[in-house]
Amino acid sequence: MELKQLYREIVNEHNLRPVHKGKLENPDLVMRGINPSCGDDITLQLKIENGVITDGKYVGSGCAISQASVDMMVDQIIGKSKEEAIKLAGTFMGMIKGEITDEESIESLDEAASLQDVRHMPARVKCAVLGWHTMQEMLEHPEKANDKVEE
Repeated sequence: MELKQLYREIVNEHNLRPVHKGKLENPDLVMRGINPSCGDDITLQLKIENGVITDGKYVGSGCAISQASVDMMVDQIIGKSKEEAIKLAGTFMGMIKGEITDEESIESLDEAASLQDVRHMPARVKCAVLGWHTMQEMLEHPEKANDKVEE
């Protein structure tokens, strides 16, 4: 199977059958992220214990890339410390912007590396980074996180 086809299948799988979409009971942090240019709208919810992300979910709607990206991201950050999650966000955004190209860094993103070619589609960059940017913002500035999930 061609690599690009495999990547498309990974994105489609996370978009059509997301693992982490839904409401989280009693989240510690909740933040909404919106991409006004194409209408992507997510609310990310995280549970954190002793500085480690123990669970996460999101609700919202948007294009396949935004939905798949946030689902992959939540999968990737569960079990990670806040610092590790923030570092992964930086790696992901660097990959999407074409600033990070070394294989070792990109491989650290696991399935999210399948979105690497989005950098060639400028209109989709904001879609891909929405969840990652929202997560980074809520972990770096928890005081900005709100306390409820939009319906």
